[in-house]
Amino acid sequence: MKVTGFSFIRNAIKFQYPIVEAIRSILPLCDEVVVAVGNSEDETRALVEAISPKVRIIDTVWDESLKKGGVVLASETDKAFKSIAADSDWCIYIQGDEVLHEAGYEELRTAMERWKDDKRVDGLLFKYRHFFGSYEYIGAEGHWYRHEIRVVRNNKSIYSYRDAQGFRKGDNQKLNVKPVNAYIHHYGWVQDPKVMKAKFMVKDLINHEKEGTMESIGAVDHIAVPDDFAFSLVNALAVYKGTHPAVMQERISKADWTFAYDLSKNKLKLKDHFKNLVEKLTGRRPFDYQNYKII
Repeated sequence: MKVTGFSFIRNAIKFQYPIVEAIRSILPLCDEVVVAVGNSEDETRALVEAISPKVRIIDTVWDESLKKGGVVLASETDKAFKSIAADSDWCIYIQGDEVLHEAGYEELRTAMERWKDDKRVDGLLFKYRHFFGSYEYIGAEGHWYRHEIRVVRNNKSIYSYRDAQGFRKGDNQKLNVKPVNAYIHHYGWVQDPKVMKAKFMVKDLINHEKEGTMESIGAVDHIAVPDDFAFSLVNALAVYKGTHPAVMQERISKADWTFAYDLSKNKLKLKDHFKNLVEKLTGRRPFDYQNYKII
């Protein structure tokens, strides 16, 4: 069985993306990792190149005319996926702010072996934890997705969907997947408040057709951040009591900002309370958006 990882990244240093940890978290499972490195303002390319001899870089230029719904992110994902050699069986996708927890390695290996020759299975479905503000808090609102596809068969009819959160195949068909007991930790909103503010400015550029370019954001240190900026972005958090991936330990130890959230100020919507209750009682979360078919 041959397994290839793939990802994309741009301006990892400027925006504090844990791309090194992301790639290192899937390396033990991969024979090669393909990374589409976009035109950056910092030393992102050198950073990625130094990770491992198993990393193969393809240099890309982001099409900043794709300013609606995050389509440019899917475009960059597809560039990496399409460059994977035909002899790979499975492809592990990891985004620049995601890290695979090593506790899921063995189950993931077993699942890839088990379903390798079963063409009905298009991919594998992972569990998610979304961290916010610091490494101590996770999102508790309903908009944080609980599951997503992060392993796909090396079938070039599969493509990145919308803003690159998930995948589809052929004529807009959902992928048939098998769930695995493996966690992806999403650290996209864990960073210095100035960087968080800058990332929201980037999000406006690539999702909401705002005028400007990535370069127009300028130096992160010069961005003005209101005192309550981070708190204005969430309505409910929970304290995380588990472990972080081993590859994240050094980054976590170097965190140089503080974020303390008052849980008594949580404001969950009634529908979220209902979903949480049903999930607690049944193990299934009703009415959540699912961009896949579990078989």
